[in-house]
Amino acid sequence: MIPLLLAAGVAFGVALVGTPVLIRWLRARGIGQPIREDGPQGHFTKAGTPTMGGVIIVVGALLGYLVAHTQGGAVFTWAGILTVVAIAAAGFVGLLDDWIKVTRARNLGLTKRTKLAGLLMVAALYCVLSLHLANASTELSFTRLGTVGLDLGPVLWSLWAVLLILGTTNAVNLTDGLDGLAAGSSTFSFSAFVIIAFWALRHPEVYTYTQPLDLALVAASMMGACAGFLWWNAAPARIFMGDTGSLAIGAGLATLALATNTQLLLPIIGGLFVVETLSVIIQVVSFRLFQRRALRMAPIHHHFELAGWPETTVIIRFWILAGMLTALAMAVYYADYLSTAAAA
Repeated sequence: MIPLLLAAGVAFGVALVGTPVLIRWLRARGIGQPIREDGPQGHFTKAGTPTMGGVIIVVGALLGYLVAHTQGGAVFTWAGILTVVAIAAAGFVGLLDDWIKVTRARNLGLTKRTKLAGLLMVAALYCVLSLHLANASTELSFTRLGTVGLDLGPVLWSLWAVLLILGTTNAVNLTDGLDGLAAGSSTFSFSAFVIIAFWALRHPEVYTYTQPLDLALVAASMMGACAGFLWWNAAPARIFMGDTGSLAIGAGLATLALATNTQLLLPIIGGLFVVETLSVIIQVVSFRLFQRRALRMAPIHHHFELAGWPETTVIIRFWILAGMLTALAMAVYYADYLSTAAAA
């Protein structure tokens, strides 16, 4: 328990104290966020707000993870190390995207193909190393191994894992459109993985992956870093996480789901991100097939803004939705454990 508290506490402290330092550094260099011209008019006042705040999330999480291992009982594992590397690597892809945006003063950074190629490289490398170094299971799973009973094999599992990582990074990126929305929602999601991995540590007779404590430390570090960053990112935001943060968070959620064998539970844990992504898909399909928009604007948080909801109202209600979906996921996870324990 002490390593978990240390991981979350250090990450939170680094993000809380380090973010205003980063804000001052970015402001001194005139590094601010360009605003999309077709977005809600209320967002134009946010132009110039420092961005790339995801750097402090990644740094805080990394330091929290490392410091936690100074305590007895915390052991480095390939599963934990590869998850942290995937977070940092995806964050680096986002950093390049953010840097191009601010240096060229436009809302478009890397081209879609270039960003996709970068994330594909990160995802593919994670899959290969997980299979060879972390002994990752190739079984499709819901709450634990054996819940689906379908072994995909190395090739199909790798394809599935890559799609999961790409989909989750994109989903978090779409959600990061209002002050604190992605950071707050991600805090809920990472807290779920803290519980999942710690519960696996306490019940090795049910959950069979090795050293779940290391994965719990990764989740706790990301939870703490997101919460510390949220202090400054909450409305009215003094800094944005940018693609640096959203891609790092998405990679962290996806790889934790793969490492804890909760891949099919992830859409419930991060249910808000799924809703945001589906709203974009529905909007695109509706426009292309019927030449009509299903929503005033996508993603769906902009739809409610244009419907007259104040931004803070949208954010808080979406946080409530995110928390409820995370709680539902934990209820499903615990119910499966109870059924397994009863059968045993």
